[in-house]
Amino acid sequence: MKFKENLPIFIGTILLILFCGMTYYFCFEEYTLYYAKIENTKLEKVEGDMPYEYTLTAYKENGKEKQIKFKTSRELKQDALIELKYMVVRGVVSWKEVQKEELNDTIKEKVGKE
Repeated sequence: MKFKENLPIFIGTILLILFCGMTYYFCFEEYTLYYAKIENTKLEKVEGDMPYEYTLTAYKENGKEKQIKFKTSRELKQDALIELKYMVVRGVVSWKEVQKEELNDTIKEKVGKE
């Protein structure tokens, strides 16, 4: 009899644990790599500790395109190739410059068109 009385609490606890786990995963673990070419014509000056905001066309490894906005503390080198670590909830969490030789053929073709 006690089990039936406590069933809603048990189910609620399980759902809460699942929700917390999924939230952590999507906020801190799951990311997608995108690649873009820096175009300083798409740079905006904004207020704050990250005064430069880029809006670039970026590509996944499979060539899928996405418009991505991110901020930096400095103006980046024109035509540099960058790798963006993008999280669904948080947006761009880091970026680094990469060499063209490090990219797959699909990405090389896409960023070469720009």
